Amino acid sequence: MTASVAGFEPAPAKINLALHVRARRADGYHALETLFAFTRFADRLEAVPADAWSLAVSGPMADSAGPPEDNLVLRAARAFAEASGSTARFALRLEKSIPVAAGLGGGSADAAAALRLLNRLAGAPLTMADLERIGETLGADVPACLRSVTAFGAGKGEALTPGPRLSGTPVLLVNPRVAVPTGPVFRAWDGADRGALGADWRTARNDLEAPAIGLQPVISDVLAWLRGLPGATLTRMSGSGATCFALFEGEVPCVAAPHGWWMQPTELL
Repeated sequence: MTASVAGFEPAPAKINLALHVRARRADGYHALETLFAFTRFADRLEAVPADAWSLAVSGPMADSAGPPEDNLVLRAARAFAEASGSTARFALRLEKSIPVAAGLGGGSADAAAALRLLNRLAGAPLTMADLERIGETLGADVPACLRSVTAFGAGKGEALTPGPRLSGTPVLLVNPRVAVPTGPVFRAWDGADRGALGADWRTARNDLEAPAIGLQPVISDVLAWLRGLPGATLTRMSGSGATCFALFEGEVPCVAAPHGWWMQPTELL
């Protein structure tokens, strides 16, 4: 970080340890019950004082992040300025490492990082509840990403309650390098309510796995490969896919992903 940088903030990747879809809502969202968790693997956002808002995106996933002017980071920045009355403006720099349209909440995590960072630089004029209200207007996962701690989510994901303590749990993330936009996966869900998410999230499910596999069958290959790894205690798809994960009791084994799949060993926060 150079001396001109006012501050920086990590944007941890989100995974859904469980995701039950209960119903379609009249507002276009779905009624969900999920267990959010977050990883040390993250994007990184920096802010440099400037006369006007701007965003530059770099990093291994920058090419798939879309035009900077459409990025949720700038939307979050402008929403924060309007809500807080802050007149400070920054040139924002996003180091993009989280795959896009991958079920890891990268865009939501980046927006949440922008809200946290700008609020801190402004002297914290807004409470976490204020930031979560802004975040909800940007995306259903943004309130959870603002906290970046394990939490149960209900409603469309914004109604949060504390989750189990899982910090330090080793996790391996694997994506077959296919993008799976959220909208088509939710539209492919069959509408069947398969029951509530109970206290034992390890015996739960991800109701979006089947529709995502229908759109990208390679996801089933990723899950099968993860299940065969030594020490894997739980394997699931995250969010709407296509990233899948395995949790481990011990260290993530030293393995090479087949077929050139993207892979990231990390741990839960």
